Amino acid sequence: MSAVPTPAVPTPAVPTRSAVTTRTAVLWVPDWPVVAAMRAGEVASHEPAAVHDGRRLLAVSAVARAAGVRRGMRRRTAQGVCPELVLLGADEARDAVAFETVAQAAEHVVPGIEVVRPGLLLVPADGAARYHGSTEAFAEALTDAVVRVGHESQVGVADGLLAALLAARAHAVVPPGTSAQFLAPYPVAALGHAAADERSRTATRTLVDLLVRLGITTLGAFAALPAGDVEARFGELGAWAHRLVRGQDPRPPVRRRPTPDLEAVCELDPPATRLDVATFAGRRIAEDLHAQLLARSATCARLEVVALTEHGTELSRTWRTDLGGLGGLTAARITDRIRWQLEGWLDRAAGTDQGDPERGAVVRLAVRAREVSAAGAEQGGLWGGASGADVRAHRALDRVQGLLGAHAVLTPALQGGRDVREQVHLAPWGTSERAERPADRPWPGRLPAPAPATVLPAPEPVTVLDAAGRAVVIDARWTLSAAPAWVRWAAREARIVAWAGPWPLAERWWAPDGHAKAHVQAVLDDGGAVLLAWVAGGWVCEARYD
Repeated sequence: MSAVPTPAVPTPAVPTRSAVTTRTAVLWVPDWPVVAAMRAGEVASHEPAAVHDGRRLLAVSAVARAAGVRRGMRRRTAQGVCPELVLLGADEARDAVAFETVAQAAEHVVPGIEVVRPGLLLVPADGAARYHGSTEAFAEALTDAVVRVGHESQVGVADGLLAALLAARAHAVVPPGTSAQFLAPYPVAALGHAAADERSRTATRTLVDLLVRLGITTLGAFAALPAGDVEARFGELGAWAHRLVRGQDPRPPVRRRPTPDLEAVCELDPPATRLDVATFAGRRIAEDLHAQLLARSATCARLEVVALTEHGTELSRTWRTDLGGLGGLTAARITDRIRWQLEGWLDRAAGTDQGDPERGAVVRLAVRAREVSAAGAEQGGLWGGASGADVRAHRALDRVQGLLGAHAVLTPALQGGRDVREQVHLAPWGTSERAERPADRPWPGRLPAPAPATVLPAPEPVTVLDAAGRAVVIDARWTLSAAPAWVRWAAREARIVAWAGPWPLAERWWAPDGHAKAHVQAVLDDGGAVLLAWVAGGWVCEARYD
């Protein structure tokens, strides 16, 4: 199961009248977004690296900090300080998935944690400290558990959330009843550490700016103000912050109970090079996993299938099982997904059942249930359950896929790209595949909005003419030889009443497989609009607008 970030504090706009004082332990892995990127192989550990959101740096590695780079810097400033800095894009999904290893390690020490955000989790400390003999022993056990999964961490224990967060940064244990004194010297800007999401951070920055303008610069000065006056002047957000600086919690930690791992594994000896042999073994582990789910009266929202080859290569794919209306997750349905997974490895040559020797035979199969929950406990959709037509459509798609294979039914999703064809990602029905290219990147050279409604299966050759009937071409400087006036297909022609462009697009110009084209949008006299492209010295029609 992936770690799902949970806000550390209630949304400031939500009233929170009660306040409690609890011993809270905070486990903090410094610079987690950079650590997660290193874990994913996006950057080497010896390189200076930083994660940014397009404007400012969100996390900085230790090597980059030694070179003078600091969190919050703008990209250009950071690159000026350290020219060899590797800039990585923010990826919350990557960070959350990687942090699940740390969360599971912490759950081996204390059953019940709250993941605030990737890199930071909360644990109620009172019971755990009694079990381990002392607060210091409990903190040491937490850090040791995280070290065993390959990460360094810091633990802080104190009364209240904010004190525990700052204690974690100092790797300290604050004695009971002294959190207010511990917090007093810190500047009011330290309140920002208690905000978990962007909305809370923005509201907290606004509050901090107001406090500084009023001459309240330390947490101790803020805590000394009467609680009633603070709420009357600063509202619910101010009351929330005032409780924090006094060592109180607006709410106790929301404990996440660990879900038992459900997995079925099969070692193939001898290794399987035939699809039918491997699928037969997959049937056994499918029945095993299904029996485990039945024994626990549980279901799962995701199903992960993993195949390992004799060369050490691993292929993993996650399938959704919460589409609804599919008649339940049966052993046969699990087997189908294993078989589709194996087809990617055991590509059969024409007329044979032999596997690809370069990829190697399959030596291990595993299927894991992810996001396990009690059967019948799934929450329905926001607007109610699936209709009868939806149920029948899902069953029909699932049946076709079962007969023809995983890639017989594809679902489209938008992804990043410059060309209209590149912006469509096709994935097998029911998978949880992420698009290859993020859609939120700038993608210089892409067409401006609106996007065409229909992208043709294959570009149609056309001829574009000017008002005098001469062919319109685009020269090496991406300039039209004349204003387009007519566009002619093999069977018809239409007059162009308005046009825009050209928009040149040159990709990988230095490589043999690079290509260049220019797009022109044209409105026709019949009311339609088309997207024309100049490619390899000729015109084609790539898409149509509604």
